[in-house]
Amino acid sequence: MSQIQVPWRERISYGLGDTASNLIFQMTTLYLMYFYTDVFGLNAAAVATLFLVARVIDAIAEPFIGVMIDRTQTKWGKCRPYFLWLAVPFGITAVLMFLTPDFGDTGKLIYAYITYTVLGLMYSGINLPLSAILPSLTSDSNERTVVNTVRMIFAVVGVITVSAGTMPLVNAFGGGNQAKGFIVTMVMFAVIAILLFLNMFVNTKERVHAIDEKPLPMRVGVKALKGNTPWLIMLLMSLFLWISSSIQGQTSIYYMTYYIKKPELIPVVNSMQLLMIVSMVFAPMAVRKIGKRNTIIIGSVISIFGYIIAIIGGNSLSVPLLLSGLLISGLGLGAGAGLIFAMMADTVDYGEWKSGVRAQGLLYSAASFGVKVGMGLGGALGGWILSMGGYVANSSAQSESALAAISFNYLWAPIIGQIIMIILLLFYRLDKIQPLMLKELQERRNQAAA
Repeated sequence: MSQIQVPWRERISYGLGDTASNLIFQMTTLYLMYFYTDVFGLNAAAVATLFLVARVIDAIAEPFIGVMIDRTQTKWGKCRPYFLWLAVPFGITAVLMFLTPDFGDTGKLIYAYITYTVLGLMYSGINLPLSAILPSLTSDSNERTVVNTVRMIFAVVGVITVSAGTMPLVNAFGGGNQAKGFIVTMVMFAVIAILLFLNMFVNTKERVHAIDEKPLPMRVGVKALKGNTPWLIMLLMSLFLWISSSIQGQTSIYYMTYYIKKPELIPVVNSMQLLMIVSMVFAPMAVRKIGKRNTIIIGSVISIFGYIIAIIGGNSLSVPLLLSGLLISGLGLGAGAGLIFAMMADTVDYGEWKSGVRAQGLLYSAASFGVKVGMGLGGALGGWILSMGGYVANSSAQSESALAAISFNYLWAPIIGQIIMIILLLFYRLDKIQPLMLKELQERRNQAAA
């Protein structure tokens, strides 16, 4: 029944949903720190605290959103309705975040707190269903890997569009006025995102359902967490991955502008993430041979090797060496980027297998809690490190300590994150028992349907 191949139209529509998500999400990850400090005029340390506070609020709300998904019963399913309900509010909030009202220093900081916090809650409300719907599209583990790989390829399209296209668009639309350039660019991205979310709502289908489809109370849903070690590992992986990637992502523009002194490289470097697609395409083949866990570990080792080369290139101001290292690291990251969400879907099955409770909304929300806390900590740590290093906004001559802080954020932080991920994955064992687990789950569903 559920061992079904998801049609290509649906795969692509699902992937375009992540394109939509990243058109807005990557604007906050890559450019919001710079926008707040160098365009809106906020203090770097104040922005760092803002990022942490807003993400903690967002993370606290995450489990409640997950339970709300589990309790949702509509003719469209549990997850799909949220793409319809929140697409427009999400886009509007993103645009408001990039406005630059002259409210004075305190007023501007309050405005930033309100808009950034609300956007984070909106993002949870629409992106959590985007992840949580995967176990409902198919119960076939290999098919999930393929579907999620398609999703991540289209996610990279969104990432590249924002990372490589934003500054050229800001300069073109702004004509020297970055405040104007950012808001026009954000309006364009938001409109496209809204349309893609609505397309996803129309073209996806929830096929796999719990044996008991009654609304799931939180006190019952938490049973799926008990003894779910694979889920805990995914939670911690998400936490450390997003701490390191958030630190690096928001520092890219600083590194190229102040450390390498070649701001024209920003779109070039960011567009190199497109190479992640190459390794993403081959990831399902690697998974069939060595499993998801080992594929990610090998990708992380390759990524670390690339970052070491990039450090050597950056310290010697060798652009070719720097770009070569970033290229290698991108290929390594791509090998595992499409697998983490597929592995999280597997932990939903594991929780149902162990406890008899299928709580995909709660499990994804709890894992997403790690993502949000990681983003908050990463954003805060990156800003605090810049502030402690003595970074001065719009200064053409940064101090040695500020440059060291920028270099640490951009190249050393992701290495630390990848090392921690490898250590965590050494304790992941679900790949070995998955065939038996899926067989027994299918037998239970057949018995319930009989």
